[in-house]
Amino acid sequence: MAARRWRPPPRWQIGCYTRLWDQFDYRIGLDGIAEAGYQYAGLMSHKGKTRILNTLETTLEEAAAAAEEVRRRGLQTVSVYGGDFQAQKSFEAGLAGLRRLIDHCAAFGSPRLLLGGAGRPELTERYYTVVRDCCDYAASKGVSLSVKPHGGANATGAQCRKVVELVGRRNFGIWYDPGNIFFYSDGALDPVEDAPSVDGLVVGMSVKDFRPPKEVLVTPGTGKVDFRQVLARLRRGGFMAGPLVVECVERRDSPAGIVAEARKARLFLEELVA
Repeated sequence: MAARRWRPPPRWQIGCYTRLWDQFDYRIGLDGIAEAGYQYAGLMSHKGKTRILNTLETTLEEAAAAAEEVRRRGLQTVSVYGGDFQAQKSFEAGLAGLRRLIDHCAAFGSPRLLLGGAGRPELTERYYTVVRDCCDYAASKGVSLSVKPHGGANATGAQCRKVVELVGRRNFGIWYDPGNIFFYSDGALDPVEDAPSVDGLVVGMSVKDFRPPKEVLVTPGTGKVDFRQVLARLRRGGFMAGPLVVECVERRDSPAGIVAEARKARLFLEELVA
């Protein structure tokens, strides 16, 4: 009888985003995620009519079809990234837009919608007022919301903490991204030092590494991020379980080459949480 491959403790959901295969259709990405040995998928970018899978132009039918593609490969979706929801136009436009992204997220079969943040400081108050007013709606759809370190007013853990506390809803948290902590600080802020600022608020992680001077297309475990120390610090702050989803690896031209890097990242994470 063939030996069974070791699986990580079930409290950690080790997954992979379609972003790795963003020069191809998302179905190629899902094939690669399954081939690389993951059980969990994150839907983010791909080569399609819109760069992001979940946008205001996405239809519920397209989202449901993508959910079926995930199921066909024996995967579960743990995170969907949401594009712009037009809070810059007006509060009303933002409210309608974010509700639409939440509806899509539910149709994609994901319990988590990841947001990128306001971007421009002058939009911060309106953006997060929209988020606050959509949290109950998201909960009614079985969806939680989160924001990641992504530049602008949410480039660091401390800034993410401020906006999460501004919203003040239990189903809105931080999706930590250690590679982006380095990236948006031009390598000056180490995520090991930043991680204590998000104690008690982390609900998941984009597993992303960094290489100076400003590169995140790096296979996790081969760059500057000390993932062992980052995860240990996040654990001390209460992040004891949840999704760890690979967002970037070294750029490769072929789907098979990306699969090889994605498999390295999975093995690295499994060893990390063993």
